[in-house]
Amino acid sequence: MKKIFIPLAVLVCACSNSGTTPSVAPQAAAQSGTAQPSDTTAVTEAADYGVDAASGATSVPNETLFNGILVIPPQNHATVTLTMGGSIRSTSLLAGAYVTKGEVLATLENPEFIALQQSYLDSHAQNEYLRTEFLRQQTLSREEASSQKRFQQSKAEYLSMRSRMDAAAAQLALLGIDTMRLLNEGIVPCLEIKAPISGYAADVRMNVGRHFGVGEPLCEIVDKSHMMLCLTAYEKDLPHVKVGDRVEFRVNGLDQRNFHGEVTMIGQQVNRENRSIDVYVRIAEQDPQFRPGMYAIARIERK
Repeated sequence: MKKIFIPLAVLVCACSNSGTTPSVAPQAAAQSGTAQPSDTTAVTEAADYGVDAASGATSVPNETLFNGILVIPPQNHATVTLTMGGSIRSTSLLAGAYVTKGEVLATLENPEFIALQQSYLDSHAQNEYLRTEFLRQQTLSREEASSQKRFQQSKAEYLSMRSRMDAAAAQLALLGIDTMRLLNEGIVPCLEIKAPISGYAADVRMNVGRHFGVGEPLCEIVDKSHMMLCLTAYEKDLPHVKVGDRVEFRVNGLDQRNFHGEVTMIGQQVNRENRSIDVYVRIAEQDPQFRPGMYAIARIERK
């Protein structure tokens, strides 16, 4: 009977190889396709404000960050429109140019503008004659040297002409025409379009020869001297925000500079789409680099 022998060396080698386990973690991480943060600026800003970049939690209890944009108050933003249509005769205004209040932005041509000036001058001249006649008839009527009917007729003619003159003067005033200058210097062939406020020109739509109708915007004038910050808050944030709170914020692209302001108004209506509320902040340090619509991130300064 033959005996079968198995070499022990083969078993020993097999056992030693089974004890080594290849590492697959690096390969799994490389093949998982997980996107890594690429915007280091946003992460740095969040870290500077004490925010965990991974979870979004703040390191300070009850610390809340608000997103917002720079805005211009309504009284510092003017839309230049016309109360009388016409064609642009001349203009040199470019977007971004600074203009002062009352500066001529363009000149406008319209035959109706000339007719309106003529109507005022005619009614003014006739008004002087009818006024003199009315005073004369009033004196004669008192002395019973003239009939009461003639006196009443002269009075009606005088008052009717005065109302026509006042109406023409009011229309000219809406166009920025000084009636005293018109009486002294005569009819002006073109209407001057003047800046209603001082500021920077934006959205300029004028060019020579283009016709504009009544109410059609020609350009925008924005005054950046008193810009504000409009923050977006949510219903859950209302207990942490009140008028008078001090705010610290940073504006995107301005070298990580810190600006300060004060909450001046909290909106009273909730946006139905995202349940947000507008919070307005008066900025303490105005900067020439501010532009309407620039993005900002802010936090309430706790005492």
